[in-house]
Amino acid sequence: MLVIATAGHVDHGKSTLVRALTGMEPDRWAEERRRGMTIDLGFAWTALPSGGTVAFVDVPGHERFVTTMLAGAGSCPAAMIVVAADEGWRVQSGEHLAALGRLGVRHGLLVITRADLADPAPALAEARSRLRGTGLAAIPALAVSGVTGQGLPELVAALDRLAAELPPPDADGPVRLWVDRVFTITGAGVVVTGTLAAGTLRTGDTLHLDGEPVQVRGLQTLNTRADLVTATARVAVNLRGPVSLSRGAALLTPGGWHLTTSADVRLSPGEPPKGDLLLHIGSAAVPTRIRPLGADTARLSFARALPLRVGDRALLRDPSRSDVHTGVVVLDVRPPALTRRGAAAARGAALTAARAAPGAADLLRWHGLLSGADLTAMGVTAPPSPLPGGWHTDPEHWAGLRKALGEAVAAAKDRRLTVEAATHLLGLPDRRLTRALIAPPLTMEAGVIGRRDLAPSPLPPQLRRAIDRLRAELADRPFQAPSARRLAELGLTGRALAEAERAGAVLVVTDGVVLLPNAPDQATKRLRELSGPFTVSQARVALQTTRRVAVPLLEMLDRLGHTRRHDNESRTCTPVN
Repeated sequence: MLVIATAGHVDHGKSTLVRALTGMEPDRWAEERRRGMTIDLGFAWTALPSGGTVAFVDVPGHERFVTTMLAGAGSCPAAMIVVAADEGWRVQSGEHLAALGRLGVRHGLLVITRADLADPAPALAEARSRLRGTGLAAIPALAVSGVTGQGLPELVAALDRLAAELPPPDADGPVRLWVDRVFTITGAGVVVTGTLAAGTLRTGDTLHLDGEPVQVRGLQTLNTRADLVTATARVAVNLRGPVSLSRGAALLTPGGWHLTTSADVRLSPGEPPKGDLLLHIGSAAVPTRIRPLGADTARLSFARALPLRVGDRALLRDPSRSDVHTGVVVLDVRPPALTRRGAAAARGAALTAARAAPGAADLLRWHGLLSGADLTAMGVTAPPSPLPGGWHTDPEHWAGLRKALGEAVAAAKDRRLTVEAATHLLGLPDRRLTRALIAPPLTMEAGVIGRRDLAPSPLPPQLRRAIDRLRAELADRPFQAPSARRLAELGLTGRALAEAERAGAVLVVTDGVVLLPNAPDQATKRLRELSGPFTVSQARVALQTTRRVAVPLLEMLDRLGHTRRHDNESRTCTPVN
């Protein structure tokens, strides 16, 4: 389906043209028809000779309704720029063209209307000159009359060619449906409409709205019920359950988007605008604050969280003026804090040095470590050969972490660190990363990192004997932690226990629960043998231990990333990478 937005000055015949092409009335409100002027978004469609369909989003042309115009055009891949033959290029013609260019629209048609009232040649020549140098400079042009029908067959044929020439949408991508209309149907509930620019919607799908799950109760496309709708399409979605939303909200594939209240961007033209600003993306218009970072880069802070991706195009404008538009290209949706002196200037320089559309290498250089899911949600393709756990890193950052780990082991008492302690010390999100950092001269044994060139201080003979007895007692039942009385009998209390823990000879799970250092790996191996999610009680049986040990041990496995807690009752083991 070709979805195309109209654009152009007020009263240049946009709605008349849509009406003539489709036989449908795009002006939905009586006030619009009384005044002969589009106020809100209109929708109409018709079949094309090829068997496809074209759907029009008819937008207002008056300067007072620029927010509505941008809400309609923001999700459309193409535009039909309409100029009246008897009036020629006017103010809103130029403003709409500038807005389309900064939103990244590169496909469309130039249509000179009212060819029955004046020679279309002068208006066409002027419009061509106005389009020169823009991304729409080469679009086809036609002269028509919505009243007499002159040129309409040629326009339909041009729309058919445009539909065939548009780049294919990503039908397998995540859904981000910007809502442009909301209404309620008795017996059905809330229905929203929008332009599905990518992805596929199915009846029964669960989507996210402001981070909360909502279910697709039913789908329609162009007033026809459907169980499945694939981009590009105009779609109506009936949502199940109590839903409160308005134009500018977005229905999202769960996990497919990064919600952010700030983003670093490139501006076009480069000079940052001032004053109270609105960011227009999709059908949303969100109050935004700007902090310049460089000649053409800035940090934007939004009044509410937005689902943004690297490479997204948006428009920033002063709502008090219809003629001031600044184009925005999103560079980073997880911008780092700017707390140190000179941080803003350094960040501006880094953004300026980045490519027009940053890739995974740029983001990893800025962030150090990101998961494959992070990179996908941020809008870039994750590189091959990830680190364990699906993580990716910048080579320079990784080398710095390896150096820091070596220094941390050298500085530790007895020159040994547990994997868990090293993970915490380095601020890593996953202990598997710590394991991956270990390389000669670093070694690891029983969950403890040491260095071959730095021998640890020997434990006192009495403490070594106590640890040997503990190992013997836990050999057959490794999760039967000794009682407080037994620990006292072994001499593993107070300073002695702390010394044994620092040496990596024991693992203190929590106060009063002491196991051997390899207990987390052994426990995870056993728990993986359970089918599906498991409860604390099931884990206790599998580990042959008591609740006193099972609860803190499972909490430790959660922190280490071995297990994932789903609710108050169940967990699963994380996948092996």
